[in-house]
Amino acid sequence: MENDFLELKLDNYKPLREIVFESVRGAIISGVLKPGERLMEVQLAEKLGVSRTPIREAIRKLELEGLVIMMPRKGAYVADLSLKDITDVLEIRAALEGLAAGLAALRITDEEIEELELNALQFHQALEADDFDMIVQKDIEFHDRIFKATRNDKLLQITNNLREQVQRFRIMYINKSNKSKDLAKEHYEIAEAISKRNIDMAEKIAKKHIENAEKYILTMAGNMPENH
Repeated sequence: MENDFLELKLDNYKPLREIVFESVRGAIISGVLKPGERLMEVQLAEKLGVSRTPIREAIRKLELEGLVIMMPRKGAYVADLSLKDITDVLEIRAALEGLAAGLAALRITDEEIEELELNALQFHQALEADDFDMIVQKDIEFHDRIFKATRNDKLLQITNNLREQVQRFRIMYINKSNKSKDLAKEHYEIAEAISKRNIDMAEKIAKKHIENAEKYILTMAGNMPENH
């Protein structure tokens, strides 16, 4: 089990079982625990310094979220990502990102435009520095700022429901992509279209941004089974 970065982040305000659940889920989403990897209760408990009970509870909850699958007489495994999984999620995300960028161009404030442009710059700087954690953080912030600027609570709610699945693909794309310059360029173009309040252009570029990621991920994951 290659989980050197799996750790328990203690929080005085949360019960231990919730902290364990978030730690294991975070390790799956970030790719520390990889698709198809078996989840051994004893090893996870030793790694996190807890008993097997909260580990077992975490695995059950993760199964309900679709991040873990239980195989009879074999145990728990991190859920694989099939081509259909990737296509389904990224098709939805492309549509939502396009919608969000268009609404943001209509409703964003001048202050938010400055923050979005600064974030695009910081994303570029993180890519230049090859700082993976910062790249991921700034990518999340960039897209979150756009969705926030829509002023549409229902859109935010729908997006949050996809957050964990989108994050798995984001990590995969950024970690393996050799198109870093394209990523930064696309962020700049989205920010520019929104700052000019060009609704059609913002929607078009934002949607294309996700479609480009989808094409790359599908090419990279071409040896995956089409269905589980």
